[in-house]
Amino acid sequence: MKKILLISALLIAALVLLAPGATFYYETGGGRRCTSCHEMQEVYDQWHSSPHRGVGCEKCHGWALTLEMSFHLNNAERAWTHLRGDLPERVRFPHRYVQAIQEPCQSCHRQEFASWQAGPHSATYTRIFLDKKHNTGNMPMDDCLRCHGAFFESGIGDLVSPVSRTGPWRLVPAELANMPSMPCLTCHQMHRQGPPLRKTDVAGRVPGPSQEITRPSLAFFDRRTQQYIPLQDLPLPVMLEGTRAVKMSPDRRQALCYQCHAPVANMQVASGDDRTGLGVHEGISCLACHAQHGEQTRASCASCHPKMSNCGLDVEKMDTTFKSTDSQHNIHWVKCAGCHTKGVPKKKERIS
Repeated sequence: MKKILLISALLIAALVLLAPGATFYYETGGGRRCTSCHEMQEVYDQWHSSPHRGVGCEKCHGWALTLEMSFHLNNAERAWTHLRGDLPERVRFPHRYVQAIQEPCQSCHRQEFASWQAGPHSATYTRIFLDKKHNTGNMPMDDCLRCHGAFFESGIGDLVSPVSRTGPWRLVPAELANMPSMPCLTCHQMHRQGPPLRKTDVAGRVPGPSQEITRPSLAFFDRRTQQYIPLQDLPLPVMLEGTRAVKMSPDRRQALCYQCHAPVANMQVASGDDRTGLGVHEGISCLACHAQHGEQTRASCASCHPKMSNCGLDVEKMDTTFKSTDSQHNIHWVKCAGCHTKGVPKKKERIS
């Protein structure tokens, strides 16, 4: 009996140590040993040439001494799947791990994470999918998941019940209630090829036209193909006001914004979720007014022009949605004629 108990204890200990031991073995290779599983070669090559190439795999994906047992059980499950020959054509990132990987993002990108968390893009599944006003006017549908819940593996019926305009609604997976519906990986591909971000001092300062505008990680995760579309492959749309083509800012980052803040099929400004600038703001980039990650607009007026407008009024006190969300003059489309109904006065001459 003692011998049987001893053997059983040794087998249990071996099983317990197997997953951490295997994890340690792969980590000591600096990521290269991961490529012994051929489906990981593409992932390794992407990471090896990405801005995060100086960050070890274990920093984001966990390591041998991680105390969370689910991490080791997941690795053991992957190993068993591999041994059975049940291999995927391409490595996927399950929804539950997309949420978990935000913690490593936060540990390095603290300011960006705090801004995102304080802004509208950190909205939870509860905030988006249990909104009575929205669900009554627009029935929940699969296309909602294109932006809100891009990594959710199933359809809208597996997320919200009932799928109708009459509630009360509830989330089917209750554990998603307080999780963000638009996590970092919605707009950032961590393994995207590109150089690391470098700090430039006075001696190494780069001239303005040569400075970086976008980070290589900017990309849109396409739910249908389960792949990222890099920023340079996302088109800036041709927007219309009636039949007139609207002047567009050349800022490529807007191409990412338009994936969700999109017009309806006729490409008319202000249709659908579109916010393309018109009037006094035509041709201005979204990010000229909306701070990155947090989307705050507090400094937008002061950063572009003096407080005194052409008609001598403080622009921050004008009757627009910048001053009050109750205003009838939407700041995105406001025109001088919106307030000057009897004719727009001539510009006042500046005294030099």
